Amino acid sequence: MSGPAPESTTPNVPAVPDVFDPRGYADGLPHDAYRVLRDRHPVAWQEEPEVLGWPAGPGFWAVTRHRDVVRVLRDARTFSSSLGATQIRDPDPADLPFLRSMMLNQDPPDHGRLRRLVSRAFTRRRVDRFQAAIRARAQGLLGTAARTARAGTGVFDLVTHVTDDYALLNLADLLGVPPGERGLLLDWTRRVIGYQDPDEAGPPAAGPDGRPANPRSPAMLQDMFAFARELAAHKRRHPADDVLTALATDPELTAPEREMFFFLLTIAGNDTVRSAAPGGLLALAGHPDAYQGLRTGGTVPTPAVEELLRWHPPVLSFRRTAAHDTDLAGRRIRAGDKVVVFHGSANYDDRVFATPHRLDLTRTPNPHVSFGDGPHLCLGAHLARLQLRTLYEETCRLLPALTLAAPPRRLVSNFIHGLKSLPLRVTEDADG
Repeated sequence: MSGPAPESTTPNVPAVPDVFDPRGYADGLPHDAYRVLRDRHPVAWQEEPEVLGWPAGPGFWAVTRHRDVVRVLRDARTFSSSLGATQIRDPDPADLPFLRSMMLNQDPPDHGRLRRLVSRAFTRRRVDRFQAAIRARAQGLLGTAARTARAGTGVFDLVTHVTDDYALLNLADLLGVPPGERGLLLDWTRRVIGYQDPDEAGPPAAGPDGRPANPRSPAMLQDMFAFARELAAHKRRHPADDVLTALATDPELTAPEREMFFFLLTIAGNDTVRSAAPGGLLALAGHPDAYQGLRTGGTVPTPAVEELLRWHPPVLSFRRTAAHDTDLAGRRIRAGDKVVVFHGSANYDDRVFATPHRLDLTRTPNPHVSFGDGPHLCLGAHLARLQLRTLYEETCRLLPALTLAAPPRRLVSNFIHGLKSLPLRVTEDADG
């Protein structure tokens, strides 16, 4: 499509800022741009130019107010996850049938059927059974990092020494991935999530036309799908009390559905915590009084976790496609248009959150959209909250202060709000 008519050029109306370019997130959430969009252009047309070697796209509608984001996420009949899948970049049309076997890229009623099937494997009981192991892992990783730092430079990188392994190994335990194969999960996550960031993905692989190949395309994920098939066969021969055994032995799941759910868990299940955990601790490092309140018990952990998720949402954006003509915040959306919601903007909408730029660990209610909303509300939200709460509790116990040793390095991405590095300085009286 050619796009809508240009936005108003009235002198007192600010221009529409760009929130598409992944490089615009390298310094954190673009709050000034988000505010202009929420206040003056709540549903704004965004161009989709070629950037970082990736080809141009047709453009999309950016949705930035909380109310409108929630409407899009809840109204699956109007705003489809299936028509064009859920990433800003358009997939190859030949890949769409396969991508639609992933629960994330389905609409009701297909989505409801698959979510019901996988929920039988992803039970709260099974998740809660890992609570002691999750706490022991947080204690071990943090304690080792602090001791090593005190014996050396006094600095450790929270991302590379703690949170990357913490998220990965917890997920691997729950899934039932053998210890020797767990490094593959992080490699796949970096390839798929960090594809816009050369530090994470490296030089992009070329497709048949010589242009960068989409790392989410089935052709680029054959090694992951082959591993999923082999692991499912192993689980059928050697069943255990883990998620992959439950999926491998469910007769209602097809092989492509099983493989795509393994992809979803490996990438989304890992990177949600991998992004949110250091982001929450970075927020606390910038608010030492809030951290001390959490350490001394003056702040209850549960609302604190929600506020830290609001402050640093792990996912920046999700795409839908209009199934038919509709209106949204006064704009006419045509059938087939891409509609992209921006979680980071919605979480700072002062129409919903009083003083949104104040970190308030007691904030209630806190209707953030960091785990989405509607039928696609994050299936693993309970596991993510459990991991985050446990990590924050153990950090408070082991580290009397959170002191940055250098600025954080952020992921270049318009999809994931990730941190590549978060160097912390350990004080002499740290426990461990």
